[in-house]
Amino acid sequence: MKNPSVAEERNSAQNTTVAMPISSAIDGEMTRMVRVIGLVMACLVAGAILAGIWKAGASLQSGRAALVGGLFLTEILLSAILILLGSLVEGFGYGLSLGTHWPYTRNIFVLMVQGDPEAAHRLVATLVGLIALALVVLAPSSATINGLALVIVAGLFGIGTLYVLSGRMPAFVHGIHGLLAYGVFLCYLAGFAFPGIEFWSYLKLMSPLHALLLAVFLGGMTTGQRGFAQPIGAFYRPRRAAHWTVAAHILAALTIVATLGWFMPAYPVAFYMAIAQIAVGFLLFQAINLKPKNPGTIVAFHQSMVLLITVAIVVSLP
Repeated sequence: MKNPSVAEERNSAQNTTVAMPISSAIDGEMTRMVRVIGLVMACLVAGAILAGIWKAGASLQSGRAALVGGLFLTEILLSAILILLGSLVEGFGYGLSLGTHWPYTRNIFVLMVQGDPEAAHRLVATLVGLIALALVVLAPSSATINGLALVIVAGLFGIGTLYVLSGRMPAFVHGIHGLLAYGVFLCYLAGFAFPGIEFWSYLKLMSPLHALLLAVFLGGMTTGQRGFAQPIGAFYRPRRAAHWTVAAHILAALTIVATLGWFMPAYPVAFYMAIAQIAVGFLLFQAINLKPKNPGTIVAFHQSMVLLITVAIVVSLP
């Protein structure tokens, strides 16, 4: 009798629901769509770097100040790309493609070139961390110091998400990781839009962002609560933890709409996008239940809407 191949063993692992060994890896499905999206993401990363170079070159400032301005813009764009890559990891079932080995594996560059979004996610996270460190060295300020601190803590929680997906840590760890990722994005975005601002004071005063960050945290918890490649399940009344988390997430989404509506007409773009996002959320819920391992690009679209709402809030002056 022949021994089963590695591919057969991995397929068998994908079909089981028992807890996995610590270092086990489960491959996502490498489709043409995944490869195309990987190419698009690579172009976006290159675009973020080129945008920073353009910003530095076109700035009226010179020397270190121009370099800092360019790095700030690149860091904002890469932070957003990093969040989108995280959503693609979930959308195409690559959450455990590298197992629980963190942060790297020996062939991580090869996997990234082949289109593995989890490998790309970790390498872009490294780039975000290196730029964050450079910004602290070049221009220590509230935005750069807090940004670096948030990047480090978010990276540490990154390993926690792997253990959440493998059933060894609670779901709130996944929620905190998502919250920290948006904290990084917000910190650099606010520092770029309002130079010299004290980040935590700014965040304390921005009520619409409180509701949005709560929804982000609960969205991450929803992913962690359902586990790797598991459906949430349709429900009318919550009957288990995943249902209660979804219900809380929906309530948080409605709170965003209510908060933005209260401040109207200060945030018109964010308000109407938040309304549309609720409909997108229900489509995502259906996609997760129909294809729990790889619900597809709807996950990234849902996340891109959150990023755009965030930008719309920050750049709109109340």
